Amino acid sequence: MSDWPDLAGRLEDGGHVLPVRVYYEDTDFTGIVYHGAYVRFFERARSDFLRLIGIHHREMAEGTHGASLAFAVKTMTLDFQKPARIDDVLEVRTSLAEYKGARIRLDQLIYRGEELLISAAVTVAIITSQGRPTRLPQVLSEKLVRHAPGENTDG
Repeated sequence: MSDWPDLAGRLEDGGHVLPVRVYYEDTDFTGIVYHGAYVRFFERARSDFLRLIGIHHREMAEGTHGASLAFAVKTMTLDFQKPARIDDVLEVRTSLAEYKGARIRLDQLIYRGEELLISAAVTVAIITSQGRPTRLPQVLSEKLVRHAPGENTDG
């Protein structure tokens, strides 16, 4: 799998882009993407964005940087504009909107070509294994803040 560098999408100026193909399992009986499938697409994109900037879920859970931590979705607002259909190739674009304390707010958009299909505003909380909100360890915080709006994302 390491021979597939694009499997996790790519970082671009201003965020992350993940290509997603719509499969039969993503659709309802009409061939249109079922609304719940978009949530899975957004989740994959958030995970791959974090992975590419050096924040790994497994390391967080194992406590590699201190206490065992995880991300929990606190709020998600979806705005459905146009449907995607079976066999469409979509792009899920993720950008960091705000990072403050124990919360991260991300903007996520799904496009088919240049056509915006759905947008999401997602707030995730950083939590301990006991479910309490906490801040990211400094080493991970530094990786994330490089992708904050107005920051240089070259490295």
